[in-house]
Amino acid sequence: MSRPRVRGDLPIIKSQAELETMRHAGKIHARTVARLMEAIEPGVATAELDRIAEQVIREADAVPSFKGYRGYPATICSQVNDVVVHGIPSDDEVLHEGDIFGVDLGVTWGGYHADGAFTVGVGEIDEESRRLIEVTREALDRAIEQVRPGNTLRDIAAAVQSHVEVAGFSVVRALVGHGIGTQIHEPPQVPNFVNGERDEYALELAPGMTLAIEPMVNAGGCEVYWGDDGWTVRTSDGSRSAHFEHTVAVTEDGPWILTAR
Repeated sequence: MSRPRVRGDLPIIKSQAELETMRHAGKIHARTVARLMEAIEPGVATAELDRIAEQVIREADAVPSFKGYRGYPATICSQVNDVVVHGIPSDDEVLHEGDIFGVDLGVTWGGYHADGAFTVGVGEIDEESRRLIEVTREALDRAIEQVRPGNTLRDIAAAVQSHVEVAGFSVVRALVGHGIGTQIHEPPQVPNFVNGERDEYALELAPGMTLAIEPMVNAGGCEVYWGDDGWTVRTSDGSRSAHFEHTVAVTEDGPWILTAR
């Protein structure tokens, strides 16, 4: 679950035991994603996908991180076409052939969170939508490659922004990734773009940091707006948006993707 841009504090360093706990939460997350991928098809309601996700999580003796968080009413965030993040699933919201659909999902196990997101096409989709999804997924991959001791948040942000903009798409700037651990949102903020010489971009990565890295990419402009429900964020120009996210730990040997399948 992304967060609005605000100034944050220093990141919380995790022990190896804490990382192992987060990895277990990440495995449950990955299992839930796999089950959702099987269920996404034309004609399915997003509320049904929400029920599937909650069932998988609770059967693993875990808890949905998002449900009840600041009043959010569901297990997943449902992101259809122009919804960037935080759409609320509904029995009235049914997927159709040609849509693109994103899911943002959090899992809590042993007091620690894992957070991740993905976007897929529903049936056959147009070429621009296919490219949007592919470029956004690649941007996350390139960002994760920068998660190494001695690199900075600027390296992560630049990796996303450069890949997205060369492809002709836009990085959302009103929302960013975040640290994660015993809280779903911890310091630091993890931006997907570079903006001048802001101090937080200079933060050096160190072993034990855990980051939820999440490029949010629009086919059109970068501007977004919040809907009347106070949660759903949409592209201002009605263009489609894609979202990918992994929870990643910094280790001496490089990135450890805690939500990997």
